Amino acid sequence: MTSLPSVADRATETVSTDELRALVLSGADVTIVDVRPLAAYNGWRLDGESRGGHIPGAVSFPSAWLSSVDAPEINRILGEKGVLAARDVIVYGSGVGDASAVAAALGALGVDTVRVYSEGFAAWADATELPVERLPKHDRLVHIDWLRRVLAGERPEAAPEGKFLLFHVNFGVPEEYAEGHIPGALYLDTNWLEDPENIWQRRTPAELDAAVKALGITHDTTIVVYGRDTEGEANEKWPGRRAGQIAATRALMILRYAGVDDVRLLDGGYDWWVRTGNPLETELREPTPVESFGVQVPLRPEVIVDIDEAKQILADQEGAALVSIRTWREHIGNVSGYNYIGPAGRIKGDVWGNCGTDAYHMQHYRNVDNTMRAYPEIAANWAEAGITGDKWVAYYCGTGWRASETWFYAYLMGWDRIAVYDGGWFEWSQDPINNPIEIGEPQDEFAA
Repeated sequence: MTSLPSVADRATETVSTDELRALVLSGADVTIVDVRPLAAYNGWRLDGESRGGHIPGAVSFPSAWLSSVDAPEINRILGEKGVLAARDVIVYGSGVGDASAVAAALGALGVDTVRVYSEGFAAWADATELPVERLPKHDRLVHIDWLRRVLAGERPEAAPEGKFLLFHVNFGVPEEYAEGHIPGALYLDTNWLEDPENIWQRRTPAELDAAVKALGITHDTTIVVYGRDTEGEANEKWPGRRAGQIAATRALMILRYAGVDDVRLLDGGYDWWVRTGNPLETELREPTPVESFGVQVPLRPEVIVDIDEAKQILADQEGAALVSIRTWREHIGNVSGYNYIGPAGRIKGDVWGNCGTDAYHMQHYRNVDNTMRAYPEIAANWAEAGITGDKWVAYYCGTGWRASETWFYAYLMGWDRIAVYDGGWFEWSQDPINNPIEIGEPQDEFAA
């Protein structure tokens, strides 16, 4: 791995809480960089701070990336976040050490003025009159140490209040689960929640009720899901088997639709659990079925829209948005994106929301370490495309998987009226006479 130049001896200026307060509250032209783990940036109080979150306007660049990411990629990330072009940068972390390391790296990359907030975020959080920003539902995006502590019988911040179940999710690959999974995890096949015979739309209410009861889930069970991401490509027979975290969010979305109140995702999934040195097990655990789910399925029908509602959304271009979570090549009609979908193109009147390199990767919404991208960046990209939380927003892709991941991110941000168009491009493209389709590059469209 290529390293950044060492500038350990470079003297770094510092700023105090009072100085930083004046800069933030005055709206000064300064770029603030939070170098703590992304979970802390989102709102988790990893070091026992009085408040969780980050200083308003700060961008996230975890200091751990300095040793785990190649220098060219670090350059790309910092450039994308606007840090390298900034004239005045202030770096903060939990303490001086992590902040100083990033400050030194920025100096080596040519940033003129880099200062360190030496008192760290805890001091800012303690000053209750100072503003703090956080991901509204950050506790639904759990981090590795949180899960480790819960599995050890501890009660960390936002611990489950009652019954808790952990699921290893994928598309029809129980042998992956058998090969190794997080201790205590049960197996969940997405086919139990969606129907391959019906273009992978969610199953009927009766089928979902039977599925959740068989899995031991009641509406008040705290559910944590995760997947295992490996390399795959779109021409495999079942490429969705390679998209573990997308599968996990698909299951999470349908469970929320069915009526589960507390659904959470393990950020980074199986891969991050292993990468941070945590154990696996091969015990094949079986769920304990329950007699009743506790509420009528679906409790939240608004979480999923069908084709008629999708057309209602398209008809309201000012107050709603049907968002395509597909690649640019899919969007302009060069490819369908799937080996089982023939027609290529897009739904006329949709808004492009991007995804990644193909139907089974979501790089546009994830960090280089496969965790969720910093939420202000996602929100800013959406806002540039006219996708905002005051609208009725439905996400679609081919059959609802990628759309489910972005639905979950909007849910974490506290957006009220969000849904997945379950039939997606697969359903819409079957009837081009009644369902208008466009091909080619749009004239005035977000394409960042």
